[in-house]
Amino acid sequence: MKLSKAQYEEIAFFITTLKSTRQCMKLLKARFPRQSQSTLLSIFSQEYQKFVKRTHARHHAPDTIELYYNRYIHGIAVDPSAPVLLNLANEVDFSPALIARTILERFLQEQDGVLPTKPLLNSMLRDPSLIPDPVLANQVNQCIVNDCCNGPLVDCIKHSIGHEHEVILREKLLEKNLAFLDEDQLRIKGYDKTPDFILEVPVAVEGHVIHWIESKASFGDECSHRTYLQDQFWSYWNRFGPGLVIYWYGFIEELDCHRDRGILLKDEFPSDIVTLRGCMALGEEQGQQVRECKPEKSQEAQ
Repeated sequence: MKLSKAQYEEIAFFITTLKSTRQCMKLLKARFPRQSQSTLLSIFSQEYQKFVKRTHARHHAPDTIELYYNRYIHGIAVDPSAPVLLNLANEVDFSPALIARTILERFLQEQDGVLPTKPLLNSMLRDPSLIPDPVLANQVNQCIVNDCCNGPLVDCIKHSIGHEHEVILREKLLEKNLAFLDEDQLRIKGYDKTPDFILEVPVAVEGHVIHWIESKASFGDECSHRTYLQDQFWSYWNRFGPGLVIYWYGFIEELDCHRDRGILLKDEFPSDIVTLRGCMALGEEQGQQVRECKPEKSQEAQ
């Protein structure tokens, strides 16, 4: 689904009035009923990630961490079954999963006398049953489950959705009988940074020749698209030639401005692919039509 920049900015502005709870999507869908749920969720997730980056330092100042940790200790002393960390995250308007990570890190530091390693933290967040304190394990689990934008559960869902759309793209390519190489095959050949699929025989889409296709199971906003261009797309262009990027959840239509330079954007698999075989067949058909229409020379002319 393509959105104009004005439509996107209207949605993004409305998101700033919402808190990151599971109820916010109902409000967002009610406000923009014509937009798909998946597009709105992708935009919301991206906008919230920007918000988290802007406010991260404020919530990780040493004094703030001590304040949060003391509130947690006091809260579970009053009622260990209450969602203390989740309520704290909602009150300070910050990611529940990141609040849980901060408190877990502070707890382990107090227990062991040293800062825990990143792998240890990540393993406990992925599996809270590994946390030595059962009350904290339950608190962390509540935060992970109720965070719709951050945390290991969300990361797992995003990874699955991304893989699902790569499978969809592969099936579309097979349906069109297009020969291609995927990332695994390209890595075997020694390529380190590659698009999802490279076409062994280029095709044309809307009059533009493409050599590769990249699948993005997200909405293409200005920030993410700029990053992808810098880190991925132009690198693919330099190595493999012009290509196609599919933003399955839509994009800001004004961003599709590099077609002449070799980067084409679509929000679905193109239905008007022209193959080399198709061009040859069309040429033969047109040639046959010309021969049939050409008048025979008269005897006098001969």
